[in-house]
Amino acid sequence: MAKILIVDDDVSNRDILKTRLEAAGHTVAEAGNGEAGIKMAGDLAPDLIVMDVMMPKIDGRAACRTLKADPKTKNIPVVMLTARTQQMEELRGWEAGADEYLAKPCDHRNLLEIITRLLNAKS
Repeated sequence: MAKILIVDDDVSNRDILKTRLEAAGHTVAEAGNGEAGIKMAGDLAPDLIVMDVMMPKIDGRAACRTLKADPKTKNIPVVMLTARTQQMEELRGWEAGADEYLAKPCDHRNLLEIITRLLNAKS
């Protein structure tokens, strides 16, 4: 299916997402912070990125802005996941260039549906 990059500083969150995405037939790569995520996105050219907002080094919003400003990675869909659900936080995610924004804990069926929709739109 698709090559998906998970960017999250929480190992257990990455493990859960990886298990669900691999069960759905996707190949998964992982990064533990925004800085590593930016580098891996450039190196791996994933089909989609699932990224946490609150991370060390470079947060998810800044990482998303960097990815969307780079011609090499700007067309990679980014799904932002965050524990922050306030409307202003969501707006900041959209302003950073996120293609979708979900609150944690997310419904994994909903996440898989969003991933499928974004991948189909990219094709």
